[in-house]
Amino acid sequence: MALIKSLSVKEIIKKINNYETFEAISIESSFHIKIREYIPFVSAAIHAGNKLRHNLKDKIIHTSYERWYEEDPHTDTFISSMPLTIVGLDSRFEYDLNRSPENCVYKDAWGKEVWKKQLSKALIKESLQKHTDFYKVIDVLIEAIEKKFNGCIVYDMHSYNFIRHKKDLPIFNLGTENVNQKKFKKVIDYWVRGLESIKIRSIENTTEVNGPFQGNGYFLIHISKKFPNTLVLATEVKKIYCNELDGNNYPLVINDLEEGFKRIIIQTSHFFTENQLGLKIKRKSLLTFGIEEQLKKVDKSLYQLTKKLEVLSYVTPLNLESEQKKFLKNKGEKNPNFKYRQIIDHPFEFKRKLYSLKLEDIKDVSVARLYRDVIESYSDKIDMLNTIGTDKFFFNSLRYFGQPNETDLRNAHFILNCPDDEEESEIINVERIKEIFEKEISNYGFEAKVEITKSITAEIMVLNFKRKVLLKYGSKLSLDSVKALVHHEVGVHMVTTMNAVNQPLNIFKLGFPNNTYTQEGIAVLTEYLSGHLTIRRLKELALRVVAVDLMINGLDFKAVYHEMVNSYYLSENDAFILTTRIFRGGGFTKDHLYLKGFIRILKLWEEGKSLNPLLLGKNSIQYYDLYKEMIARELATAPNYITSILNQPVKSKKEVEFVISGLRS
Repeated sequence: MALIKSLSVKEIIKKINNYETFEAISIESSFHIKIREYIPFVSAAIHAGNKLRHNLKDKIIHTSYERWYEEDPHTDTFISSMPLTIVGLDSRFEYDLNRSPENCVYKDAWGKEVWKKQLSKALIKESLQKHTDFYKVIDVLIEAIEKKFNGCIVYDMHSYNFIRHKKDLPIFNLGTENVNQKKFKKVIDYWVRGLESIKIRSIENTTEVNGPFQGNGYFLIHISKKFPNTLVLATEVKKIYCNELDGNNYPLVINDLEEGFKRIIIQTSHFFTENQLGLKIKRKSLLTFGIEEQLKKVDKSLYQLTKKLEVLSYVTPLNLESEQKKFLKNKGEKNPNFKYRQIIDHPFEFKRKLYSLKLEDIKDVSVARLYRDVIESYSDKIDMLNTIGTDKFFFNSLRYFGQPNETDLRNAHFILNCPDDEEESEIINVERIKEIFEKEISNYGFEAKVEITKSITAEIMVLNFKRKVLLKYGSKLSLDSVKALVHHEVGVHMVTTMNAVNQPLNIFKLGFPNNTYTQEGIAVLTEYLSGHLTIRRLKELALRVVAVDLMINGLDFKAVYHEMVNSYYLSENDAFILTTRIFRGGGFTKDHLYLKGFIRILKLWEEGKSLNPLLLGKNSIQYYDLYKEMIARELATAPNYITSILNQPVKSKKEVEFVISGLRS
């Protein structure tokens, strides 16, 4: 982590007056200030500190735990994603920033003497100077913000103990008795609604105004009197995020609070800026812009570690062709015995490296969560790879990709019970297929090759990062299916690959958790929007759902194969390929997500939502809003390539429209 400069109060004030962005600790190490952008709000945690200067340590009666008990630990964490923060680093037992200068050095606190003997005037003077310096900086900071924006909002974060009270107390308490409630009523109400909306694990959220605390702190009163255009929101958080009795923290609850406060601080600041200050400003512009060095380092390390780890390249059987011949020759009486590539990295060592990445260096809570989720996803992937060819692979796959639910199965059976296409389009040879793919690639301006080869078993295989499309020698496909697949493979998978290459962060190349659901959903949507999606293709996707469900319910390879042939009338070859997709690796449940993803993305499309944020790379719909935020904050670039058919959709055949209208999400 980069070292933070120590600056004198005079130097800090000079930088603020010049509207310089900086991060510093005061030269006495009494407070930390971070200004990455000058914005109309300040986030403060004046009681987050626990430091006690050396010449006081042997004079205080309270133990470190007793001091911690009355301090506000992690209130600085709650605001760490904000671009403008000020945090007290000293313990409130040295001097309390929320009390006036004449009362800020305790003689006794919470019914207990603080010092072994009365402090000397020199020691008290030293503490008072720190108090004075802090407020000099606060005054200059608020003055600079008011000068720039004609107003300011200060989030004054605190926490409180509750066990000793032995009664129900709110999770959040807002104190408003000393603010101009008439002037700021709308903003106060908006903040309260925001507090009420924060979700914390299994803890029920309760929020009160002027409950246990009424907002009588000096910090609030000082700012409110001196700066009438500034609203201070003194917010107390019940210490549900730690164990008051032993000092242990609950990191998942802390993370929930951090994410919740990031969201509502930005929302409330945007509301305040537009409704109180009358300024038009984009919500995302209230956060930090650009990529910090710490994020770059974590991103680079994660990419170097995981870039070669691709599950599909390991689960494809090495002896697929020979096992297919043997299986079909024996009329499907014996399950195939597939062989797989061996993984190179030791799973334990890979995970150790993965979990040693310093996510704590990523300052923004939402971006840190994104990286944490990707790391967890790769940990799950290594579990799958470590168990390829065993029964455990199936359970790891089930954990990662999930299984079809009742709605998925209902949709699949609905499709399978529909009549087939009224007419088939013409069948074309591999040379014509090659021409169609080359033309589409040329339309996008990609530099990619299309090759005809005997080395693949599938009809078409796209090697995205190698920028290559492989076509099986001798293939013959219907024109409709080729025109649909060219949008699927080039218009989505190659487009997202090329967009990922252009991103400033490597994480977009890796693939986010559950990206299959999103990416294949978009890909099938483009088949539909091209007007070339057929009922035959929909039935193919539906059969994958049914086959996965049969496998989950205990049927083995040969039983699922015979079910596909006898009940769903697939050819022996098609039934084998489908069943292999489902059973490869030991049981691969991924394929049920194609139909499910299509239905979800279709709904998004019909709602009029832009799919562009999902085209940045191998993206997942669950992070849709975060991708938009990252583009606005220059953590990602808008996609260079947009799937062409999204801008010029074609209506499908009436029978296809009928089937799709019957699908449920």
